[in-house]
Amino acid sequence: MESTELKQKIETLARWIFESSYLVVFTGAGISTESGLPDFRGPDGLWTRKARGLPIEQMDFSKATPNSGHMAIVELQNLQKLKFLISQNVDNLHLKSGISPEILAELHGNITKLRCEQCEFTIDNTGDEIRCPLCGGAFKPSVVNFGQPLPQKDLAKAYHHSERSDLFIVVGSSLVVYPAADMPRVALENGARLVIINQGKTPFDEVAHLLINEKIGLVLAQTVARLRELLAGKKKA
Repeated sequence: MESTELKQKIETLARWIFESSYLVVFTGAGISTESGLPDFRGPDGLWTRKARGLPIEQMDFSKATPNSGHMAIVELQNLQKLKFLISQNVDNLHLKSGISPEILAELHGNITKLRCEQCEFTIDNTGDEIRCPLCGGAFKPSVVNFGQPLPQKDLAKAYHHSERSDLFIVVGSSLVVYPAADMPRVALENGARLVIINQGKTPFDEVAHLLINEKIGLVLAQTVARLRELLAGKKKA
């Protein structure tokens, strides 16, 4: 049974989204755990298991499918409430769920994409060796490994939209990997409300306007359902 406190938080979040004119969502690996993919710093995350000397299973991203959390974000897009989505994930589940590439910045790349080394144009990885049609540059896997620079175009978009947000929702991120985790700070400094939905602690918990430590799929699905009710009520009024 859901607690009264959780219901109140979902009501608050739904109303904030309803009132928002520039919603930005930021996702980390935690949103994909309900799709069977491990996160990194959660109780059973990859880095947690490594630190404990436990075995780490190989991930098969190709078999993973979007879960209710991903689909709730697509609902926000379809309801024209989502301005932009910033993701640290490389699992391709946001695009697979139906998010428009035009409103998505994948800061750490995508396992299904190649990126031009010169102009950062991306294409699907079909296994063919071709040159970039825009600049003639060479393509390489788009996934960003530790120590490598983030794609500058996506990073610039992330900063741009974070600065303009009036509501910034963090979903499933520990917010410790920079510069990606700098986005909540940028949003806060420009007057946005900060919401964190995550089952682990983050460095931003104390400054968040709303903190929800519950299952992401449940929270987002119920929030969007309540948002639909609010939007329907507005149309009737």
